Amino acid sequence: MSGENSSADDVQADDVQRVWDVVVVGAGPAGASAAYAAAVAGRRVLLLEKAELPRYKTCGGGIIGPSRDALPPGFELPLKDRVHAVTFSNNGRFTRTRRSKQMMFGLINRPEFDQQLVEHAQKAGAELRTGAAVQRVEQHGSAVPDRRTVAVVLQGGETLLARAVVGADGSASRIGAHVGVKVDQVDLGLEAEIPVPETVAEDWRGRVLIDWGPMPGSYGWVFPKGDTLTVGVISARGEGAATKRYLEDFVARLGLAGFEPSISSGHLTRCRADDSPLSRGRVLVCGDAAGLLEPWTREGISFALRSGRLAGEWAVRIAEAHDAVDTRRQALNYAFAVKAGLGVEMSVGKSMLAAFERRPGLFHAALTGFRPAWRAFKEITQGRTSLGELIRSHPLAQRALTAFDPGPAAKAKAEAAAKEQPAGEDTDASDEDAVTS
Repeated sequence: MSGENSSADDVQADDVQRVWDVVVVGAGPAGASAAYAAAVAGRRVLLLEKAELPRYKTCGGGIIGPSRDALPPGFELPLKDRVHAVTFSNNGRFTRTRRSKQMMFGLINRPEFDQQLVEHAQKAGAELRTGAAVQRVEQHGSAVPDRRTVAVVLQGGETLLARAVVGADGSASRIGAHVGVKVDQVDLGLEAEIPVPETVAEDWRGRVLIDWGPMPGSYGWVFPKGDTLTVGVISARGEGAATKRYLEDFVARLGLAGFEPSISSGHLTRCRADDSPLSRGRVLVCGDAAGLLEPWTREGISFALRSGRLAGEWAVRIAEAHDAVDTRRQALNYAFAVKAGLGVEMSVGKSMLAAFERRPGLFHAALTGFRPAWRAFKEITQGRTSLGELIRSHPLAQRALTAFDPGPAAKAKAEAAAKEQPAGEDTDASDEDAVTS
């Protein structure tokens, strides 16, 4: 149904012209969250997805605390495993395992997870349309009947009309291109889904591996999901051959080269520039389409869920806006909300990546041998703190970051995070962690 603030004439006109309050492009975590948020507000929402669901996505599938906390009420995670231990290695050497009595994060398969998110959006009232590839959006011209409307043109020529559009169509986003999203970090991730015998699966149950890789800023991972191991590596784009070799060597030294992957895939992640726009007119972008992800780990699910929810909430306000001034005000409010939370985390993450590129060995030594560093890692994955909160509430962490990355940009980012982020709550330090070689 239409919003309560709309007049009867608006409702009648929209029914004749089939104008949606909000059209969301892309049914991944960001798009499904945006559609859910707008539908819960009682708006007419159309969720477009070019593929048929469920569909595979290249992704480790780690669900950390911030992701869990951003899920719709009543959402039951389809967990394949619960992580209580992390094995760290530095390019295959100096391997040590740290354990936690409390679960740190969960592991999911993206097809199931994404499908459930879409179903929650549908239950809230959103309409789903798959096999709908968007060619472009138009905010001016003959396809647009008035200044309160956006035209969404599908491949094949069909045109849909909306009061607001949310672009959540991934890192190669057409909606992002319309908005003018700019990126300053592009990375290549390669991944294999490897079915393994029960004896091998049992050895990995409840434990993940993180390996700091041979190229600056690179790392690899093993995430167990029942009878399958998700094994992947990521590094800066432009190192394609070296990244492929890293994955091959990584799989071989793990003793997994004899098992045939069921899926092998690759994916580019794109991280937004600080001055990149998040909107244009009545069009917002979120998740990968906006270049929102954690720059150091390249974790994107929590950023997709959180920015998607914000985009859905502000798309409702934009749909209700009756002029360009109000539309612009709501779009700026959305950008402020994103930058005040996710932007702070990204700023600190960029400094973390720069420091890690210079001194991966020190990061490894800290996480495996320095209890406060391990505790911080654990509390971040559990959602009990964030990178921004850590810098804000622990002066030692800020000094350590600037020591790792002494450049003026790192210092400015750390100080900005300390000023902008509210102080974190005290956490329970009673959990005793074991360290094994």
